[in-house]
Amino acid sequence: MSQMTSQRNINQNLLSLLTLFISLNLCSSQIMAQGSPQLPGFTTSPYFDEQVATFHLNEQMTLHINAPAVDSFMTDKPIGLALFALPNGNTIEQTVGKILQAGDDWHYDIQHIGAQTRFVREHMHDYNLVTVYLEASQMSWPAWTTNFPNAEDIVRQTVEYLLACFQDYSPFIVLTGHSGGGRFIFNYLDGVTTIPDYVKRICFLDSNYGYDNSYGNQFVNWLNGAPDRYLSVIAYNDSVALYNGEPIVSPTGGTWYRSRMMQQYLAQHYTFTTNEDDSFIRHYALDNRIEIVLKKNPTQAILHTVQVERNGFIHTMVTGTPEENVGYIYYGERAYNDLIQAGVLTRPAVQIPLRRGDAFNGSQFMNAVTNMSFSSRENAILNELYTGNVPYFLRELKEVTDVFSDAAGNAHEVNYQVMPDYLSIGTDSNYCRIPMGPITAQHAADFFGMCMPTRKLVNNIWSHADVHLAPVTYAPVGNQNELVPKFVQHNTAIENQLVSAGASLGDLIGGTKKDVVLSNLIIDPSRPGHVTIYGWHQLNGDPIQPLTNIHINSYVDYSHGIRLMNEKVTVDNTSMDVTTILQNPIQYTLLSDESGTMAQPTYIANGSLPARPRSFGVVSENPGEAQIIIEPDANVLQYQVYTSHDGLAFNEPILINANTYTTLDSLATDSILYVKLVAVNLSGNSSESEVLACLPSGPDSTKV
Repeated sequence: MSQMTSQRNINQNLLSLLTLFISLNLCSSQIMAQGSPQLPGFTTSPYFDEQVATFHLNEQMTLHINAPAVDSFMTDKPIGLALFALPNGNTIEQTVGKILQAGDDWHYDIQHIGAQTRFVREHMHDYNLVTVYLEASQMSWPAWTTNFPNAEDIVRQTVEYLLACFQDYSPFIVLTGHSGGGRFIFNYLDGVTTIPDYVKRICFLDSNYGYDNSYGNQFVNWLNGAPDRYLSVIAYNDSVALYNGEPIVSPTGGTWYRSRMMQQYLAQHYTFTTNEDDSFIRHYALDNRIEIVLKKNPTQAILHTVQVERNGFIHTMVTGTPEENVGYIYYGERAYNDLIQAGVLTRPAVQIPLRRGDAFNGSQFMNAVTNMSFSSRENAILNELYTGNVPYFLRELKEVTDVFSDAAGNAHEVNYQVMPDYLSIGTDSNYCRIPMGPITAQHAADFFGMCMPTRKLVNNIWSHADVHLAPVTYAPVGNQNELVPKFVQHNTAIENQLVSAGASLGDLIGGTKKDVVLSNLIIDPSRPGHVTIYGWHQLNGDPIQPLTNIHINSYVDYSHGIRLMNEKVTVDNTSMDVTTILQNPIQYTLLSDESGTMAQPTYIANGSLPARPRSFGVVSENPGEAQIIIEPDANVLQYQVYTSHDGLAFNEPILINANTYTTLDSLATDSILYVKLVAVNLSGNSSESEVLACLPSGPDSTKV
């Protein structure tokens, strides 16, 4: 008996001892190999074999987490989470840095936090340094802050989330950042009355613009709380710095002024030693647990990021420790050149947040939502998904390759990636496949960079499944099939089937649920606000559920499932978006077996989509030419023009600007030209226009 089968049977035996039906046995699994230090949810970077994870979190925030390579991760040591808030105008990739090549953006060569992180790891051996790069969508933490009245709560919750993700490793926090990234730190301080014990170091890399003395008492109380707390500040005299002859900051608005204000406040509580030479003013207190280094600026240069580049991150991470000034000199030559990575790490298309260590398992979540209304339950589901409460095995997408034909009859190799099972909440060892409404599912899919399949793909997924199971059905009794206990009962029945089938966690499973699908029926005018479902294949391959949109989108029962797939697919080795393909009159048949393109391949309608082109004509004013005349539409940026010589198979589109008059030339004068349009704007594409015909032999042949 396999480990998975054995574990499933153990859980089945436990179930008989439980007094509450839904208390346990939502699922069982084969967990990651025991003793492996591989961090769950991480992949291996091609650069230095580091463990990495990238995902969206909270409101307009992207996190990139870089942990030591598996073979250098010290399982008996804690994790130090260095939360590095990015400077204004810099991406995660630019902040990590790379070896600069001809044509590269210079931003890749001005910080090198990636290489400086590696340097610190080589020298600090009492903890595992995990650097978390925090990027605001506005590329500016001050700008991000103005968008959110509760910015301090969001930042505090982000820090608490990260601690919970690594709770098994006794984590502590280092707050750090450069330039506008200091705003992230002050947002955090605004969100707490007392700086928590888990914060061990606070570093300002020329970033304390937001400091005023209202923060001073927080720092004092925190520093007095324990001897393992460090405050490290680097700044330069930006009050005299000039750009094109003009000051870059006001006399009191820069880090030079703010750092001196900070030191003067702290000097009321601690005895400082100050060393000054031609280049620096250095303030030390509490056995160097407080260190404020001020760079003089006699040439009035802009030295903002030079301080970071010249070992600034290294220095602020080790001040007050035996490693200070070992192997490097602050503001000296780079000590990390041999640790700079060669290239840029591409962000993954699918980005599911790490799972909190204290998140509900499947049993706990289903108990929590048992008596909720539909809307409350949907909100609870979405909150769990947004914070990554998804089993890790579902993130290991199954790759499917098949050959499909486009609308012109041309065959193409299509490769797509799909979850091995239906979207669930919980851990790998305790999860529940959770039915949900299409709006909730769409929000989650969009957040993850994923989408739901079409009817054609549901069939294809079933045909490629590793394990086929017979659908488990329940006769309707009142509304029981729409309630949480039935969801759990069905989940348990599926688990029993998987045990009997000898399935392994991560196998591609088919036959267990009806899929919520993308379909033209989403915008059926006779049934607005409905859900489209399909599938639940029997062992003979026939689906129980034909394609239908009979149910309103707030109807959910035990048979409904959400199987997400990567929104990026490859067609003949070229990466494309599912949405783009479904809206293309030639390519849509690669992924859909319905008639016509999908004007709205999403359950969340966008009111700004362009309307279907209606007022246009096709005329021939000269032999071999056809003029397209279009009524102006302010909501249209461009048109896709599709032409054909038989009205059935259309060529790849020609993209034209939204002009009212466009000429197609070099046309055969003895062959009818068929034309249809699709309107395009930043929100997406319209549905197809009607097909018009024209014989391009001159004025007498015009057809409108």
